[in-house]
This record gives sequence, structure tokens and C-alpha cells, in this order.
Amino acid sequence: MSSAITDDKDVAQMQIRFITKQEKYTVPNYPLSVPTTVVGSDLNILVNELLKESDLTTQEIEFDFLISSEFLRTSLIEHICERGISTEQVVEVEYVERHPPPEPQDCLIHDDWVSAVAVSGKWILTGCYDNTVHIWTSKGKHNLVIPGHTSPVKSVAWISVNDENASFVSASQDQTAIIWYWNISSNSVDCVHICKGHERGLEAVGVNDNGLLMATGSWDTMLKIWSTTTDEDEDDNDDDGESAAKRSKKDHGKTRIPKRTMKGHKEALSGVVWSDKNEIVTSSWDHTLRIWDSELGGIKQEIPGNKSFFDLDYSPLSRTLITASADRHIRLFDPRSKEGSIVKATFTSHTQWVQSVRWSSTDEHLFLSGAYDNNVKLWDSRSPKASLFDLLGHEDKVFACNWNNPKLMVSGGADNTVRIFKTKSSN
Repeated sequence: MSSAITDDKDVAQMQIRFITKQEKYTVPNYPLSVPTTVVGSDLNILVNELLKESDLTTQEIEFDFLISSEFLRTSLIEHICERGISTEQVVEVEYVERHPPPEPQDCLIHDDWVSAVAVSGKWILTGCYDNTVHIWTSKGKHNLVIPGHTSPVKSVAWISVNDENASFVSASQDQTAIIWYWNISSNSVDCVHICKGHERGLEAVGVNDNGLLMATGSWDTMLKIWSTTTDEDEDDNDDDGESAAKRSKKDHGKTRIPKRTMKGHKEALSGVVWSDKNEIVTSSWDHTLRIWDSELGGIKQEIPGNKSFFDLDYSPLSRTLITASADRHIRLFDPRSKEGSIVKATFTSHTQWVQSVRWSSTDEHLFLSGAYDNNVKLWDSRSPKASLFDLLGHEDKVFACNWNNPKLMVSGGADNTVRIFKTKSSN
């Protein structure tokens, strides 16, 4: 080995073995002696040398290094001492190709604060403090502005999207959620149902995987379940006491009432996400997360926190939750964990309230966060001490972010803009 990092005789040495799951970059796995003071950039030089010696690549490739399932962000000796690993043993160092930096794309200008974003394919849905909903293309073209609410729109979600038409929902501080039908070819939108039943403003809406049900969370502390179907007869069996016949005389038959109302939180619900077809997880200002059974209507689990929660998201890939909180931290929870704390990691580099968190839809380790410090950050769950990248551009508080389209990171904020970053897969 000609590398300078193996030749420093004055520094204590230890042995490492490189391993990787990315087979095209596999190097010989014999133990190597390295100084205990090496950092990631030194290991990067070493792996690239080994790749060239093995004729696997002639290009310089940027790698990140994992020891005990966490990225190396300090010197080797600091990292292993923190984790109680002996310098006497051969330490396995896993290397993965570094995620490429996201590239800034478009900036979508609105007339007021952007409080909600949702992406499906090439379509971007935004909700605004001027009571409007907007549809944009991922290339930045403005398709529609949709009036209808009488207070700020706090949450939006797609219900179904195909080439010809789409349906989506908007939830507002005017105490209603509206289900909309969009004819894409004629670019016209109809209000299909106005969902009434909350007694205070709505903060969050989530649609389940098959698009047949949605859940809303409100300042009235209630979680409500609604049908999203456009059938006129759907409401006949709803359980909140008003017949379809009575309702058909008002709002031109468009009023919909909830299928179920669930009580338990003591303050406003801030986030609602379906973790499977019948299970909902909510976050609240009352410092708790709750897991609900939407069929039985009961609470399955209550998870206490130490500050108000402002948002949460669930990853079906890792089956874990991330939360945004008033203490400026993001936490990763594994509600099913049977050993130790269910808080598996805390991510700590935002300097103000974290308002929004969203998992990648294709990578179990990656997620976005948006905060009142004007920053959007891209994280890897294996690197709690530092984000991978800061996505700069917002000039005021960030209220919402979304990563449903794997190629687009989208965020909205109090600078009246939506920022779009393009991401490339590292593989």
C-alpha cells in the first residue's frame, strides 16, 4: 500500500476491514493497518486506491463510511471509543457511495405564505395562507388557482392521480376539508364534497394507501375518518347522526360527515399519517404521539415526548417514524421496538422549531426536514449529528416539505415560495 495514511509511525495504529453491499465497488477484505486518527476523507483516498489497484474503476468516487451502523463524522478513534469498540479488534468499516448533492431547480412564487405541499408524479399541489389551493407542474408551470376555502389552507394531499383526472383534498382553518375532482385534459376543478364536523381549524390531513379513506386532525383535538369516494350514497351509513336525505337539501348534496370521530389528544393535532390500511399515527401539541386503530376506533399506543410535536411521517420501508418538535430536534421512533428506548436517534442541527419532516419514498435511510430557521435539510438516519446537505434558498420560515416523487424535493414557506430541488440516485 503506497498511501501516506498507512505510513505514519508516530501515531497508534489499528486494523480495519472494508466491506460494502455495493458489489461493483467490492475491494479485497483483508485487514489493513491505519492510524487511529484517520477521518472519512482519508478512508476515501484509501478505498479509491484499492479500487484502482483492482481495476474496478478509474474515476474518483466519493464514499461515506459506517461503523456500527452510524456514519463516521469524527476521527476513527473518537467514533469507536464512543461506541465502546476495542482498538485491539479488527473493526469492520462499511462504505457506501455518497448521496449526490441535490440541485436547485424552480422557485414557484405565490401571493402569500405556502403552508402545504404535496407531490404526485409531475404534479405539485400547494396550499396557501390566502385561502387558495394551487396546481403546478414539476417544471414550474402554474396550472390552476382554486378558491373555495374561507381561511388559510394548512394541509393538502393527493387521493388518486392518473393521466386523465385526479382527486385531492385540502384542509383549512375554516374547519372544513374539501375533496376536489380535477379533469386534467380540460384543466377544470370541481368541489365534490365539503367535509364538515370539526369545531375548530384543521391542521393535517392524510390519505390511506388505497385512497378510499382519509383522516383529519384539528385544533378541536379530534381525529376524524372520512370516505374519499365520490359516490353520492356513501354518507348514508355515517355514524354522526345526520341522514343523507337531510343533507342533500344543503350545499347541493356536497356536505360529507365523518365516518368516525376519535378522541384522546388533549391539544391540537399537528400531523396525521397512515402506517397501514387501518392504522393511523398522530402527533400533537400535547407532547404525545398516538397510534390508532381506524376500524375499532381505539388508541393502540401512546408515545410521550417532552415538547410539542409539530409533524410526523412514517416510512413503510423502515417501519419507523420521524417527528418534528418544538425543541428544534428531529427524532426517529421505532414503536415496535422491544429493547431499550423506542427513540432510536435524535437529529440536532436546526436552530429553530422544526415544522415539517418527510421520508424518502424509495430509500429507508433518507428524509427531509424544514424549520423556522429558513432551512431545509436532507438527512440520513445513520448520521444523526450532521445533515447530508442543507437545501438553501428560502428567505423565511419553512412550513412544509415533500419527497413523494423520488426525483423532487419540494418545500414551501413564509417567503411565499415553493422551492424545488432535483435529486439524483447515487447508484
